[in-house]
Amino acid sequence: MTIRVAVAGATGKMGKLAVRLIEASDDLELHAALDSRSSLDEMLGADVALDVTHPGASAGIVEFATGAGIPIVVGTSGWSSDRIAEITRFVRGHADAGAVLFIPNFSVGSVLGTAFATLAARFFDSIEIVEAHHASKVDSPSGTAVRTAELIGAARGDAGPVAAPHTDQRARGQLVSGVPVHSLRMSGLLAEQRVVFGGEGETLTITHSTLSPTSYEAGILLALRSAPEADGVLVGLDALLDLGLPTR
Repeated sequence: MTIRVAVAGATGKMGKLAVRLIEASDDLELHAALDSRSSLDEMLGADVALDVTHPGASAGIVEFATGAGIPIVVGTSGWSSDRIAEITRFVRGHADAGAVLFIPNFSVGSVLGTAFATLAARFFDSIEIVEAHHASKVDSPSGTAVRTAELIGAARGDAGPVAAPHTDQRARGQLVSGVPVHSLRMSGLLAEQRVVFGGEGETLTITHSTLSPTSYEAGILLALRSAPEADGVLVGLDALLDLGLPTR
């Protein structure tokens, strides 16, 4: 069966990549390519929608798709746990609502890095995240860093909150689930995340570096092919890879 895909944000970098992948695939078909001037009605009739726009537009696109019963893959950053919870309540309250897959990062390597960091979280009390992206990325912290911090917080359980002294000082970063997150936005970078763990007499650093947008290809295809059969709201590519991480 061919899956018809509507891409919102088709003229952006991720959108162009997604369109190219769809057109090269035997089981995917480009139903609509939407830009900022397009009507959301162009999504109607699609089997799945992909949102790779920007934080200001994403909420309206997700609300339209879910209301129209179209499963949607959300690759736009900036979705907090509170906003995702609102969408989850809506989907649960409407039997005909489309499923929503929030994917902070389509890179399998990035997802594995987050999984490894979640595994280590119980064994260290000092944990901080440094994430770096290109200068044109509009949101910070990144969705990947937020997801990582939230999973670290959840994994610690009885271990209690991370030791994060002097967080009243602005230079100490933004607290996400009690974990300090520091964001770099610089020319010459694509994407990198470092999770630094400190213990007695040792440190552990888990680093993932994105060197090319091709690292997103496998994750984009997996999400698009999974969305039509998905149910409810899923967060993270790990929910499709069965890594054993908790989902919100």
